Amino acid sequence: MIQIPFRSPQANAHSERFVRTARTECLDWLLIVGPRQLDRVLHVYVDHYDTERPHRALGRCPPVATQPPPPPPPLTAIQQLERRDRLGGLLHAYHLAAA
Repeated sequence: MIQIPFRSPQANAHSERFVRTARTECLDWLLIVGPRQLDRVLHVYVDHYDTERPHRALGRCPPVATQPPPPPPPLTAIQQLERRDRLGGLLHAYHLAAA
């Protein structure tokens, strides 16, 4: 493990940015009552962050894409979007519903 200097957030900017994002998008909206709940919430959030959340720097793609996203087909009146809620509706993921 590499130690960073005390009170120097610029030394580890990527970690500082993730901590800020996790706090503002997830932890500030929940009342955490114990370490097991915090561990579960962070596990679900990191999974969402890595696999579903779009990132601007990556061209609106998640960092860990299971496969390159195909170009989206034009939506017709028959196709429906399906919303999957996580953490009690705090996080949302949208997918095309199966026909």
